[in-house]
Amino acid sequence: MKILANDGIDPIGKKLLEQAGIEVDTVNIPQDELMAKLNAYDGITVRSATKVRKNLIDACPNLKVIGRGGVGMDNIDVDYARSVGVAVENTPAASSQSVAELVFTHLFNGVRFVYDANRTMPVIGATKFNDLKKKYAAGIELKGKTIGIIGFGRIGRETAKLALGLGMDVVAFDLFDIPSTLTLELSGGISVAVPVKKVSMDDLLATADFISLHIPFTEKPVLAAAEFAKVKPGVGIVNCSRGGTINETDLIEALNSGKVGFAGLDVFDNEPSPRLDLLQHPKVSLTPHIGAATNEAQERIGEELANLLIGHLVK
Repeated sequence: MKILANDGIDPIGKKLLEQAGIEVDTVNIPQDELMAKLNAYDGITVRSATKVRKNLIDACPNLKVIGRGGVGMDNIDVDYARSVGVAVENTPAASSQSVAELVFTHLFNGVRFVYDANRTMPVIGATKFNDLKKKYAAGIELKGKTIGIIGFGRIGRETAKLALGLGMDVVAFDLFDIPSTLTLELSGGISVAVPVKKVSMDDLLATADFISLHIPFTEKPVLAAAEFAKVKPGVGIVNCSRGGTINETDLIEALNSGKVGFAGLDVFDNEPSPRLDLLQHPKVSLTPHIGAATNEAQERIGEELANLLIGHLVK
């Protein structure tokens, strides 16, 4: 048995697969060459970069399993693959904590102007230090503020737990049912149930001081001009979910008008070449799609994915 880890795999996962007698190839085959080369493998693991569509699946009858390291599987034709007998697996829980922590990296960055200070201080910090000190003196605390979470799956819930631990109020919108409480694990083995309020999308937009997106790719942006018109003035927006879920042109207009106070973005349209005016905007905190990219998450993803693949390939 032979697996192509086209977007890489943690050494722990590679070791587990090899111990099970599965050869692991970690070379990256460009997308336009996969159709000619993938049939040499029994399975493939991907992250968000490689796409496994119907035409690729049809061209590779030897393919038995597709593994997605992470949550969203919008880069895979999941239903079609399963309909022709190809197993599809992902690791939805392994990176939840890492993504949730990145959300708060952007939130802390935003409320204390770190994103702008890091750009400005190397240029004028040595000559206008006190001016910058005054400029960034109007920060706010997260405690006591309301965060609206759009999409209340695993990552949305982990984000909510961090918010509740900071003393924030949480309101959530999801197309599916959400729990009325979340359990916070405290030191000493103590657990506390904390309430979460499910609201309509309009109520979330109107009441949230900060909004965090945790949804899969959508054909139509969830936040665009109509939604920005309904938010509280100065709201902070964080997107660590998928590019395309926010209309970037409308976001820039909302940032310029002050309707949106700042945005923290880990994902973008047109990755890996996001639009330059968004990357250079003075009110945007930036990371290059690294939500799940922590050592701990990669180890969990690699281990879980390897065990799932072994279950399909080793009888």
